Amino acid sequence: MSSPESGNLAYLILLGAVLVFWLFVQNRDSLGKKAQAAAAWGLIFLGTIAGIGLWDDIRQTVAPQQAVFADQGRVELPRAPDGHYYVTLTLNGAPVRFVVDTGASGIVLTRDDALRAGLDLQGLAFYATAMTANGPVQTAPVEIAQMSLGPFSDSEVRAYVNDGEMDESLLGMTYLQRFKRLEISGGKMILER
Repeated sequence: MSSPESGNLAYLILLGAVLVFWLFVQNRDSLGKKAQAAAAWGLIFLGTIAGIGLWDDIRQTVAPQQAVFADQGRVELPRAPDGHYYVTLTLNGAPVRFVVDTGASGIVLTRDDALRAGLDLQGLAFYATAMTANGPVQTAPVEIAQMSLGPFSDSEVRAYVNDGEMDESLLGMTYLQRFKRLEISGGKMILER
């Protein structure tokens, strides 16, 4: 334990001791009920301290985050509680969240994500058809000038904008094949170039 941690612990113990001492001095007549209240407050205090100490672990479990290891040329995507893998890429300078879909052949953007990436939706022609689990949908081909995932950057990336309703943009195999290694192991998807 480091010096700051030891100092914080000593301060919390001293503060707790002072509060307990004050409680007993003020309420000498009804110590039984006060002891119960003190025990309850002590448990609340310990629970709060435990929650603060474990917050990073709790946050990672509830909302796992992607990790980029630029020096190793690797990106790790944790499996989300819903079983999918999500990744945030930068499209033309704007962050866009994708669900990784190894069953999709291309990159498919929602209308909102296409706007966020600076694409002009007015000039799009929705003439292409894509087959989805829910049937055919109309799509418009687009080109993303700059697409980045951590240290990995690609120019002039072909994608499609979906004309139908879609909750998340899809990152399909045309992008995933740019990596020399894709592995799913231990609840993580690992991408390496």
